[in-house]
Amino acid sequence: MEKGFLLVFFTAIISGFSIFINKYGVGIFSNSYIYTFWRVLLVALILSGILFLFKDFKELKRIKKRDWFFLILIGLVGGSIPFLLFFKGLSLTSAAQGSFFHKTMFVWVAIFAFLFLKEKIDKKFIFGGLLLLAGNFLLLKKFSLSLGKGDLLVILATIFWAIENVLSKYLLTNLKGREVAWARMFFGSLFIFLYLLLSNQFFLAFDLSLKQINWILITGILLLFYVLTWYNGLRLIPVSQATVILLLGSPITTFLSLIFGGKISLEEIISGFLILFGIIVIFGIKKIMENFKQLIYVRT
Repeated sequence: MEKGFLLVFFTAIISGFSIFINKYGVGIFSNSYIYTFWRVLLVALILSGILFLFKDFKELKRIKKRDWFFLILIGLVGGSIPFLLFFKGLSLTSAAQGSFFHKTMFVWVAIFAFLFLKEKIDKKFIFGGLLLLAGNFLLLKKFSLSLGKGDLLVILATIFWAIENVLSKYLLTNLKGREVAWARMFFGSLFIFLYLLLSNQFFLAFDLSLKQINWILITGILLLFYVLTWYNGLRLIPVSQATVILLLGSPITTFLSLIFGGKISLEEIISGFLILFGIIVIFGIKKIMENFKQLIYVRT
């Protein structure tokens, strides 16, 4: 269990660095879909090599047709559609507001995990979750109460990712983390390829500068470590708790901005503390209560 939390914690750290670095990477691409395609394809190819090295393809041949259907579905609802929706949504709304809606993913995951995986949600999760949302809300400089098309696309992408995480958790009872990660990226790259082909954008995929290729390699490697730590960690802990830990990436990004000379407001500092306190509420109180009960048991 502790290994799972540690792996997802590493995922959150990678996420914090990735968000910071991707701010620069996306900026040098005129077409975000091309940027997404090459990153997803790069990770898919590396994961294919890893599966070949560990002889996992022999194991995949023996899984049921229903599981293959779910693996392809993960590529569709996790590795392709939400990426396209998310980047399109970000082009129509503010980055801060889009980021806030994306961080509500743990709420959707908790709902779906309760309905389909029968994961229990206790009061400390709800309270800690509210602190996390409040912390992320403070990161917004301006928030529009009226949802625009871009906001709705980001919310829809977030729901897709929530569905994918719950579905992945279900498959991870029988499959390895790297196998599910490979399916997400491999089939995801195929679906994005079809989208670019049908929308007459695929010819743009080969018009890359050396600088753009370097950014694809850098952010692609980060994405590789993200999916490897995430799915291997998700295999060991509840999906609702795993998605909460991912929110630790937000204060990490803020801290990196502070180190590299960015101006951090008081609201952003308070936001980071609220997010950290929310994590402590969700995961710390249980340990404290267990130790307290053990103390009482020993004395009696």
